[in-house]
Amino acid sequence: MSFSEQISPLLGRWLLAWFFLGDAWSRAGHWSQTLAYMTLKQIPGAPLVLTLVLVVMILGSLGLILGYQTRHAALMLFGYAIAVTLWMHDYWHIADPVARADEFGLFARNIAIAGGLLLLVGMGPGPFAIDNAGGGKKR
Repeated sequence: MSFSEQISPLLGRWLLAWFFLGDAWSRAGHWSQTLAYMTLKQIPGAPLVLTLVLVVMILGSLGLILGYQTRHAALMLFGYAIAVTLWMHDYWHIADPVARADEFGLFARNIAIAGGLLLLVGMGPGPFAIDNAGGGKKR
């Protein structure tokens, strides 16, 4: 196995985790604004949903960082990414072309991230992961 085949999955997991942890930090740090936006988007039970979202983002990110239960962590973050994309970035309901284009950019970004998470679900964490400790072959 080449060096790039060994290190790329680790770096990819870390970059995806960095994205989700940064987003969780921002949402938690701007709690009131996030709740107001969720309410504007008619998300029922916004405080509970936001709490659950933060838990999913943090636990999923830790799973990716450590390579522990990586496929489950990636699948959990994939579900979150798709749900958020469909509920919060519904560009097809926006009439203003500039705002619509901005929202489409966020929609497309999230779909691409979801695609990366699906790669982890299918391919596994790579060799540098707790999932592979002790000689396990869960790559």
